[in-house]
Amino acid sequence: MYAHGTSGSAHIPQPPHSAGLSYKGLRAAIDPHQIPSPIEVVEADQEKWENQPFMTLPGTHPPLSTTEYVAVDQGNSTPRFLRVSTWNFPSTSRLANECEIPLAAIIQPFAEQAPGEEPIPLVETGENGPPRCAKCRGYINPWCTWVANGAKWKCNLCSHETEVNPEYYCALDSNLLRLDHSQRPELNKGTVDFTVPEEYWAPHPPPRITPLYQSYAPLSSSGHRPPRPMDYVFVLEVTMDAIRKGFVRLACDSILRAIYGETPIIPSSSRISIVTFDNTIQFYNLASHLEIPQMLVVADLDDVFLPSLDGLFVNPLQSRILIEKVLGSLSQRDEFSAVTESSLGSALCGCLSALAGRGGQVIVFASSLPTIGVGALKPREDESNMYDTDKESTLFLPRDEAWKDLGEQCAEEGIGISMFLAPSHNMDVGSVVVPASMTGGELFYHPRFDPVRDGPVMDSQLHRLLSRTTVYNAVMKVRSSYGFRVSSYHGNYYENPASDLEFGTLDADKAISIGLEHSRTLDERQYAHIQAAILYTTVDGQRRVRTCNVALQVVALAGSVFRFADMDAVVSHVIREAISKLSSQRIAYIQEELTERCAAILLGYRRNCAASTSPSQLIIPEAFRAYPVYTLAMFKSKPLKARYVSSDMRNYWIHKLMGMSTRSIMHHLYPRLMALHDLNETIALPSPHTNRVDMPSLMRDSHIFMTGYGIYLIDDEETTILWIGSSVSPQLLQDLFGVEDVADINRNITQLPQIDSLLSTQVRNIIAHRRVERGGRQARFHIARQNMDGAEIEFSDMLVEDQNNAAMSYLDYLCLVHKQINTALTSGGSLPSSSSFRSSPW
Repeated sequence: MYAHGTSGSAHIPQPPHSAGLSYKGLRAAIDPHQIPSPIEVVEADQEKWENQPFMTLPGTHPPLSTTEYVAVDQGNSTPRFLRVSTWNFPSTSRLANECEIPLAAIIQPFAEQAPGEEPIPLVETGENGPPRCAKCRGYINPWCTWVANGAKWKCNLCSHETEVNPEYYCALDSNLLRLDHSQRPELNKGTVDFTVPEEYWAPHPPPRITPLYQSYAPLSSSGHRPPRPMDYVFVLEVTMDAIRKGFVRLACDSILRAIYGETPIIPSSSRISIVTFDNTIQFYNLASHLEIPQMLVVADLDDVFLPSLDGLFVNPLQSRILIEKVLGSLSQRDEFSAVTESSLGSALCGCLSALAGRGGQVIVFASSLPTIGVGALKPREDESNMYDTDKESTLFLPRDEAWKDLGEQCAEEGIGISMFLAPSHNMDVGSVVVPASMTGGELFYHPRFDPVRDGPVMDSQLHRLLSRTTVYNAVMKVRSSYGFRVSSYHGNYYENPASDLEFGTLDADKAISIGLEHSRTLDERQYAHIQAAILYTTVDGQRRVRTCNVALQVVALAGSVFRFADMDAVVSHVIREAISKLSSQRIAYIQEELTERCAAILLGYRRNCAASTSPSQLIIPEAFRAYPVYTLAMFKSKPLKARYVSSDMRNYWIHKLMGMSTRSIMHHLYPRLMALHDLNETIALPSPHTNRVDMPSLMRDSHIFMTGYGIYLIDDEETTILWIGSSVSPQLLQDLFGVEDVADINRNITQLPQIDSLLSTQVRNIIAHRRVERGGRQARFHIARQNMDGAEIEFSDMLVEDQNNAAMSYLDYLCLVHKQINTALTSGGSLPSSSSFRSSPW
């Protein structure tokens, strides 16, 4: 413990923050310490699953997405791959409507598994391919049954009986299971990979009337594209702005480290290409027999073509000298280049032309508004006057259809586009991000790029992008058992005319959500089934299908539905659904709908499970204990915040949240906050007996729980901020920063100094642990000294329980929701018809 003065022992006033809203009307005197805490829920769940595995058979409530656990696949996919909004599925649409819990599933098919979990089994299927239902085309799985002594199998999705191929036949035992049941992973594991024959190869897309490129790729005689190792194209903007701010130099250095670092992360079987652009497009011949690289310039930006196929894609090891020469010369390029025009759209068309017919991954480094060529844009008018008007929705749509066409054609060709953007001014992210969103790619955003601050972060982002599990040429199909169906999709993908979801690339960090609806009454004696099938090509060129299967109990009582509800899945689906409406509805109306949905879920529980209690009591179901604060956090997120946020920032976060995993969404909406000034001596250090590192307890996101002598760490997955109170102990500062006065701390540091003290070791271990959780991706690091640094505003805005971000405090918002429920209960009406609801502050 560290000594501190009595003057700093009092709780602090709210730090500088963006303005919030106060509750209008009489508010009950409620102790903020007594309202439901999301931290209690999270930590109780972590404690529950700390020392026991989660068995995936139906009938148990799975761990929260934020919990570290080990799952054992017993025929249901683990919640890492497929998580549903309630693990007890309502038997009728009427029951679903009464409960008001949105029926949804979150699918993250390539999520990373925990240490200790069995790897996903690979099933070799030969020339016949995996067994599939002759009617619905569903894949065989543990929930199928066997008839006719094993000569046929009955599909769990449509109940059709399909004959077994002679090569796959096996007799049944007395339990009507195949004799080889235990040796067949596809019959006892919820998630499996199947190898597939030629008929599953990616087809060539149909010809377009107005293609965006000229392709020289020869078509195969079968009409399908033979799978091959994934190729990479690195695309760099070399305009004056990109060069002068050091963006090009750092991008080149990061690429070289990624390719030729101590542990290379690009497979040796893959090939790479380098493309640069400003007011022209520059391709490079990097053939290994050349002494120096050859630059091939394309000046026709409206009808892009490849100047040559020779040496465009090369093995990075064989052409190492030439690649290092190109990237080295780019990083030392003349800083007084006068070219300011950017042809980003045309450069992407060139990449499309280069990869057409085989697919691959494009990684773009750009910093300027594309002003010439395909998809050229003009600076946007003053957008601050567009909010809460009919023009608001245009901020979330591409201003040129070429960007959408580019995304569609890349997705059809199996090309994924990821972007690193570093604009100094508005870049119209809403337009240029469309190809990345439609191809399942990633966006990394570094406005007002600072090499010292952003360089290490960008380097870690590129490393994660290239090292994580990534597949390409992917198509997803979601099937459900008879009685309900998929009603909507939300995520970063392209939906083709056949309603399949196409991804140029799909990686371990990406998830989508699906909405479900009833088509008839379900039988309580049978399970409800969901199967997600993803046909894809691996990085090393293997064509496979991954299937994720879940069987859900069917129930007829609202209490059973609520008991097995999954708030994390609901939050993840609802925010995606809300964000998807930004291009058609005003933010103010979307916020009203979010409150309406929050109140409706609590009202559904109240009416169906706690009808005898007094209307003046606020009753919250255990599964949705923290749902109001997460709804409030949605209001305070960058895409849905009511006050002015630049359209570039909004569109960046729209893209991020639409593709985020459930775990990342929960940590982003309610950032993890912890006090560092009173850590005990064993926390965040390896145990001498188990070598395990226990993390400190979290605290609630509100200034009312903070003191002026404290140091607090907050992390929202993108940014880490260290807040330092003005009355902090000099000894604590000495142990953490090597100084004794708050004023002597360097606020521009991007990481903590390495000091030989217990506290320094503990805090650096905590930050390192968070980085490992993100797969090695580093968060931006800021120092916020009380009443001294600008970063304190961002810190304060991350305290979502406080009154800020143009929204209420958690306490006031809970009162508002309670008022809506109370009004509906006493009047006997429903929430949407409540006139007082539509006059809410939003």
